[in-house]
Amino acid sequence: MWLGPEGVLVANALWVTERANPFFVLQRRRGHGKGGGLTGLLVGTLDVVLDSSARVAPYRILHQTQDSQVYWTVACGSSRKEITKHWEWLENNLLQTLSIFDNEEDITTFVKGKIHGIIAEENKNLQPQGDEDPGKFKEAELKMRKQFGMPEGEKLVNYYSCSYWKGRVPRQGWLYLTVNHLCFYSFLLGKEVSLVVQWVDVTRLEKNATLLFPESIRVDTRDQELFFSMFLNIGETFKLMEQLANLAMRQLLDSEGFLEDKALPRPIRPHKNISALKRDLDARAKNECYRATFRLPKDERLDGHTGCTLWTPFNKLHIPGQMFISNNYICFASKEEDACRLIIPLREVTIVEKADSSSVLPSPLSISTKSKMTFLFANLKDRDFLVQRISDFLQKTPSKQSGGSIGDMKASIVDPARESLPAPQEALDLPTSPSSPLSCPLSFSAQEVPTASQGLLKVFQRNSPMEDLGAKGAKERMKEESWNIHFFEYGRGMCMYRTAKTRELVLKGIPESLRGELWLLFSGAWNEMVTHPGYYAELVEKSTGKYSLATEEIERDLHRSMPEHPAFQNELGIAALRRVLTAYAFRNPTIGYCQAMNIVTSVLLLYGSEEEAFWLLVALCERMLPDYYNTRVVGALVDQGIFEELTRDILPQLSEKMQDLGVISSISLSWFLTLFLSVMPFESAVVIVDCFFYEGIRVVLQVALAVLDANMEQLLDCSDEGEAMTVLGRYLDNVVNKQSVSPPIPHLHALLTSGDEPPAEVDIFDLLKVSYEKFSSLRANDIEQMRFKQRLKVIQSLEDTAKRSVVRAIPGDIGFSIEELEDLYMVFKAKHLASQYWGGSRTAAVHRDPSLPYLEQYRIDGSQFRELFTSLIPWACGSHTSVLAGRMFRLLDQNKDSLINFKEFVTGMSSMYHGDLTEKLKALYKLHLPPALIPEEAESALEATHYFTEDSSSEASPLASDLDLVLPWEAQVPTEALPQEQQEGSGSKDAQEKREEKGTSSPDYRHYLRMWAKEKEAQKETIKDLPKMNQEQFIELCKTLYNMFSEDPIEQDLYHAIATVASLLLQIGEVGKKFSAWTSRKPRDGAHTGDHNSALEEDQPPALKPHQDPTQELQPPAAGDPQAKASGDSPLGKAAQESHMVVEGGSGEGQGSPSLLLSDDETKDDMSMSSYSVVSTGSLQCEDLTDDTVLVGGEACSPTATSRVGGTVDTDWCISFEQILASILTESVLVNFFEKRVDIGLKIKDQKKVERQFSASSDHEPPGVSG
Repeated sequence: MWLGPEGVLVANALWVTERANPFFVLQRRRGHGKGGGLTGLLVGTLDVVLDSSARVAPYRILHQTQDSQVYWTVACGSSRKEITKHWEWLENNLLQTLSIFDNEEDITTFVKGKIHGIIAEENKNLQPQGDEDPGKFKEAELKMRKQFGMPEGEKLVNYYSCSYWKGRVPRQGWLYLTVNHLCFYSFLLGKEVSLVVQWVDVTRLEKNATLLFPESIRVDTRDQELFFSMFLNIGETFKLMEQLANLAMRQLLDSEGFLEDKALPRPIRPHKNISALKRDLDARAKNECYRATFRLPKDERLDGHTGCTLWTPFNKLHIPGQMFISNNYICFASKEEDACRLIIPLREVTIVEKADSSSVLPSPLSISTKSKMTFLFANLKDRDFLVQRISDFLQKTPSKQSGGSIGDMKASIVDPARESLPAPQEALDLPTSPSSPLSCPLSFSAQEVPTASQGLLKVFQRNSPMEDLGAKGAKERMKEESWNIHFFEYGRGMCMYRTAKTRELVLKGIPESLRGELWLLFSGAWNEMVTHPGYYAELVEKSTGKYSLATEEIERDLHRSMPEHPAFQNELGIAALRRVLTAYAFRNPTIGYCQAMNIVTSVLLLYGSEEEAFWLLVALCERMLPDYYNTRVVGALVDQGIFEELTRDILPQLSEKMQDLGVISSISLSWFLTLFLSVMPFESAVVIVDCFFYEGIRVVLQVALAVLDANMEQLLDCSDEGEAMTVLGRYLDNVVNKQSVSPPIPHLHALLTSGDEPPAEVDIFDLLKVSYEKFSSLRANDIEQMRFKQRLKVIQSLEDTAKRSVVRAIPGDIGFSIEELEDLYMVFKAKHLASQYWGGSRTAAVHRDPSLPYLEQYRIDGSQFRELFTSLIPWACGSHTSVLAGRMFRLLDQNKDSLINFKEFVTGMSSMYHGDLTEKLKALYKLHLPPALIPEEAESALEATHYFTEDSSSEASPLASDLDLVLPWEAQVPTEALPQEQQEGSGSKDAQEKREEKGTSSPDYRHYLRMWAKEKEAQKETIKDLPKMNQEQFIELCKTLYNMFSEDPIEQDLYHAIATVASLLLQIGEVGKKFSAWTSRKPRDGAHTGDHNSALEEDQPPALKPHQDPTQELQPPAAGDPQAKASGDSPLGKAAQESHMVVEGGSGEGQGSPSLLLSDDETKDDMSMSSYSVVSTGSLQCEDLTDDTVLVGGEACSPTATSRVGGTVDTDWCISFEQILASILTESVLVNFFEKRVDIGLKIKDQKKVERQFSASSDHEPPGVSG
């Protein structure tokens, strides 16, 4: 590409001049291209270590003048082709012009101007793309692709100089981080190191420092540990590696979610040396952090942030911090964690104005809201730009809603209820006032069934006045008063200042009357509820009456949700719970319904209306407890891992004991999934939920640690898991809330008793206080860091479980060892994932569904199968391999969905690798019969469809698809595991349909039991079950065998043997044809109508339907087929010529259209024909032939089909598998060839090496970089 001219010194020993003229020199870098010797070796090493190959391309053009000591670079190129193009342009366009100048300075000035002009012109053309990666970066990306054989679709994110520790020796080189791979390349004094690791294979990624490895990054996979150190900026590198590994885990966990988050904001001024992808990933990380910090909806995108101060009226201070702006919110976070946090929804903003600057208050900005609050920011760096951005977003805000009235409605909800401090009852009722559109769900539901328009606790609480509750009532009133004072000082509603004081009040317990309101605010659910009016009502309407697996599970669990609470002992509470859970399952089918959601939702319903409970559930499942409630409860397992790690660090003595007893995994899952609601008395657990909505998961971890700490002595004395569970269960049952004003609810979990007196009661507020005193060092950032580390472990262990389950599901007679099956599974899975990386239009991977059975989760399509088949097939078939791959795929794809699962894949591979000669030949034989062999050469698929639909309509069911009609012989071509595969296929279809209905939990277990029972009944196929082969199919088989032997050391012997066998079989077919013709001439009475035909067919059981393929017999062979590769004396040539003679001889005998002479009895089954296994000329028995007839195109009543037959393929000719087998057994060379064992392990290793190199390989020059 052209470069802006830069001066270089003349004497540069690292370059070799290849071309020169008076004004320009073309140079090649030493160490590139041929030769170079020791100097070249040293330069090659230097290039890698100093990255001069990424910064300096291997070719360059310099501008020179005779007297000047300075040369100027004008162009560089990564390939000779590219640099030659530039050189020729200079020679053709500039040389003549330059020779006119007298002054050398003028020449140099002219050349510089010209080159700058070309660059400007190219940049102008590239301008619309806007987001071009910088030149140096592109150069590195090209080098990465060439070095590691990555395809175009693999994008480089960034590259870093570092050392890789091989043993105790550091290898200095370059680490390339791409979207799907970590790659490292080093070349030191002739020693080359090249590493490629897929992110989905990483099991551990951490930054550590040891004596052996100075500050380094450790990357573990299942089979290796890698250490990298000596980074320029280890923090940045590690952060990026973490993000990429996290994306890969997300992809394994849920491919749909992985594909969702694509729309990221583009920076206005691109950084000169960072890739667009790196910027995108940084933006994604900032977005996630911003949303998590302020509990904002998932679609919120951070636009920017800036340092500023905020005036806090409650303590009369300017607090320094950061202001964040996104499309719907302005947020503020102080530098000190608890000093102040603020969220201002733009829908609440009325005025944004720039106040006058002063020395005390430089560049202030005032923002007023509908709730009469004014916020004063100061010390803003770019105030004008900021105001412009805010006003832009404000203009967009109303258009997102249906009109001004909704905005007013929202204001009315927030203002009176939150600002003017009415009685708590009014606060809850206000959003549902008739004027408010939020009342629509209530009116809708009210017509159907009674609806919870307020917290169920309010409805079911006994109406005892506070005074009667004595000290408890007084305490509750004091709490309410404290909160009212807090609202007065700090504001109420979304725009409240959140400070350390707010946390203190939450820890002291939220009063019952305010609980629902504050949960909505702290969780961020209020934002979503207000911006989606009527959404819940719509969902309820859509989901009502819809049956699905989720609704079945919900029904089963409804009466187990807090059955001890009066609110759920009647239809009102149960119906509300049903509607909320069903609506959520309908909103989010990937989660659907998971156990424990019922317990949490029932508590949410006690303190809020149905709609409020629904949005709180959304906040919990999708933001606050990510991945907790999916089919594999990954999120809860991740947090359980964090809990174990924290126990190890903070309570090491107890940790060992708990590991021995295996207790942590048993207890903590229910603690985390239900937020202690299922293990603690309700009135105590609800206090933990208060803190959880304010603080997040750290509270749950702190309380769990405090519970273990409080029971340490007893736990250390426990001898088994049961005893430890009892200790913890009894402790949690006695955690009480003495301040609760609700009547005590009997705790049904308190069934753990022992001979001792019950343990002392523990006050929940004391437990919380201890947990904050002892374990408050936990920070949100640390928890996120630990979550990442545990997520790698959990997801990889789940993947290992899936692998073991799939391998166990493979029948024992497959022949591969467990290790080989596991290796094959990894290769198969990698191929599936590759379609997600680089697939473009491929659909196999995009729709992976984690709730399907393990076997159905990873499937590959035809093109992916072809790539695997080509690298794993035991016989080298040259260019014919892809044809065989297509046939094998059609044979294995029993359910015709164009995807095959691992079991089907292994069945196909096993048929070629295992078993004796007969089994391998049987596999080959089947590849040359329908459905593996398709008639595309002879007829278009459309004609074939018409041809078959006319004929098989009588035997096809009314619901049969066109595909089934095209392939009526499907039932006739069994494979070894056909019944299992069909069951698997239908299972996946069934699961898919059920999932589409509502899409939640896994398919019904009874379905799998039936499937399993049918698999057990699968009959072993015998060689007598195989249909016969016609002449065209036989020629295809000969062609395949010919290709198989082409690369064998003893190919001449093999050719000779196959020629002998082919000519023998052709003669046998001739004999068979004559007998067939003789039987067809026997006089038969009876109607010869199509009806009779179909009646006969219908009388036969399905397994005995005619299986000979009429289309194949009526097809002319593929263009040039008989003559393919047929130089007169090649074995196939002989076979083809003979077959051609036979055909012509046949038609010469006056049987121009032999198919017209056939009578009805020929449409009968010819299975028993195989009773004469090897037909030699003299061994045919007449009694055999009286019953046995050969189907030879009985349907050829269409004139077009008949006309096709003449003179091309002999339709009477056929041969059976036993005849082929017997003929091959006569040639020891062929027997040895097929009996030879091939090690699939070596093939798998080779496949892993070339796995990435299917779109680009390292032996071709990368395309030139222009611009």
